[in-house]
Amino acid sequence: MAAGLILSVSQFPVNPQHFDPYKNFRFRVKWDGRHVAGVSMVSALERSTEVVEHREGGDPSTGRNRPGRAKFEAISLERGVTYDTEFEQWASKAWSFGSGPGSEVSLEDFRKDLILEVYNEAGRLAIAYRLYRCWVSEYRALPDLDTNANAVAIQNLKLENEGWERDCDVSEPFESTIRL
Repeated sequence: MAAGLILSVSQFPVNPQHFDPYKNFRFRVKWDGRHVAGVSMVSALERSTEVVEHREGGDPSTGRNRPGRAKFEAISLERGVTYDTEFEQWASKAWSFGSGPGSEVSLEDFRKDLILEVYNEAGRLAIAYRLYRCWVSEYRALPDLDTNANAVAIQNLKLENEGWERDCDVSEPFESTIRL
């Protein structure tokens, strides 16, 4: 080993023996205080910050950059089609056909706060994110139907949001080191 080379150690403070990141297939979505059944995919949580460029009048050759507005990308949720109508009911709050002029949108409750929970391999809550003021901008009730396909029919919600943050009240779960 080269002199001065420092090996990194685990970044899991509660479980220093843990070196692997969490897997991306153990998660649940919660809205209205309860878990939503059957969600099989959640798109990435993405945030970007615009760059505001300016320069000082006395220095015409160089510019400076500052952070500007933050933008939170839309989030997609997918689940298999079932008899459950939660996706459709929420999507209908943003636009309800035939509800009459002026009442197409339910201004009272078309936005929801969501919680995205990520679990470790033992099924314990490891990380959670709070997603704020989400509303449905696109809803797909059924995919293309095909008699030659061998697949599950998938519903999709595209959710606009006004930001998200990690829930710091969720702490790293303790993982026992049982040896057989």
